[in-house]
Amino acid sequence: MQRFFVSPRAIDRGQVEFARDQSRQIATVLRARVGERVIVLDNQGWLYEVRLDQVHPEATWGTVIARRLAPNEPRTKLTLYTALLKGDKLELVFQKCTEIGVSGFVPIICERCVVGSIVPQHRQARWERIITEAAEQSERGRLPSLQPAMLFQQACEQVRGRGLSFIAWERGERSSLRAALAAHARENTRPFVVNLFTGPEGGFTEDEIATASAYGIIPVGLGPRILRAETAPIVGATLVLAHGGDLE
Repeated sequence: MQRFFVSPRAIDRGQVEFARDQSRQIATVLRARVGERVIVLDNQGWLYEVRLDQVHPEATWGTVIARRLAPNEPRTKLTLYTALLKGDKLELVFQKCTEIGVSGFVPIICERCVVGSIVPQHRQARWERIITEAAEQSERGRLPSLQPAMLFQQACEQVRGRGLSFIAWERGERSSLRAALAAHARENTRPFVVNLFTGPEGGFTEDEIATASAYGIIPVGLGPRILRAETAPIVGATLVLAHGGDLE
C-alpha cells in the first residue's frame, strides 16, 4: 500500500484529510479509487491503515481502519552533520541516508565549502520533499529532521554533551570509525545518540579538526580509500547503524 506522512491535525475522529498535493497524487498519479486502502503516518510513531472514502485531485479523505505503532525506526539516533556540497550532491545524501535510517540532518558551512553551495531558502523546501519521499518509499515510521544550515563551529557547540560524536577525516592520526565504535562499546553501553560530521569537497581543514577535537568530537577514518564528499556520509551512516544492529 502507498504510504503518506500527514500532519497529526489531519487525523480527527477516525477520519484522515489529505493535503492538496497528496490528493492530486492519489487521484491523478496513483489513480486510486474509493474503497482502496493506503498507509498514513503521523510522524509521532503511529501508523494508520486508511480506506479511501473520497478521491478527488482537490480533496481526498478516508476512514481509519486500523492503528498500530510504526515499525522500522532504528534504535540508534544518528544525526548527520554534512558539509554543503556542490550541485545536487547533497540531495543524494539526504535521499540515501534517509533510506538507511539517519534520524536527522544538519547542513554545515565549512572553510572549503564553495560559495555557490550556500543554501537559498527554496532549497530547504526541496530537501524536505526529498526526505519525505525517501522516508515513504523506504517505509520509515518517522521523518528525519532537517535543520537550517549553520557554521561549523556552531555545529560543534550543538553536539557538545549530546551523545557520541565523530568527524570523518582522511588524514592524520586516527582510528577507523568501526574501531572507535567497538572501543566505545567495550567500555560503555551501546550509544543511543550518535553525531557524525562529514566534510566538503577537499575535506576538513586541520584547523577544523583541531576545533572539533576541542569539543570532544573524535576524528575517525571511513576505510583505506578516499571517498567522495557525497559518498562519505552514506558509508559513515551505514557503519554507525550496522554497529548498533539497526540494519539487521
